[in-house]
Amino acid sequence: MLSTVCYATARSEGRHTEQRHAFTITEITVTLCILSILAAVAVPQAGKLLDRIRVRGAVADIQSLFSTARHIAIARSAQSTVEIDTAKRVIYVSVGSDTLRRREIGAEHDVELSASRVRMSYSPMGIGYGAANLSVVVRRSAVVDTVFVSRLGRVRH
Repeated sequence: MLSTVCYATARSEGRHTEQRHAFTITEITVTLCILSILAAVAVPQAGKLLDRIRVRGAVADIQSLFSTARHIAIARSAQSTVEIDTAKRVIYVSVGSDTLRRREIGAEHDVELSASRVRMSYSPMGIGYGAANLSVVVRRSAVVDTVFVSRLGRVRH
């Protein structure tokens, strides 16, 4: 609106001024330089953020599977087992020979898994069987988190 008023005023005074409707090459170059610097700083940070999100999602799923196995053991009054296949990056929850849950943690979250033991069992009272605690390490690039399961069946990270 303002440019139209200025143009009309200049014409009424007998002068004809050209309006500029584009950017100069210098303005475009400076803008692109600033944007490229900002992108160079932001892209690596965005990659690290995505890695953290994927690892946290995998850890939450693993905690959920262990809690589910414990609750199933208590609810059914039967021993339940959590089995960790680190090569296939899959975790299974079973009661007897029935597999109740199967999660492909590695494929779903694009993470690597390693564990101190491949199996954890819960008694019908919800207490973990085994002589030692279990830990599952979740890794993606430089981001690492660990899920700990105590002998009593408690899960934390």
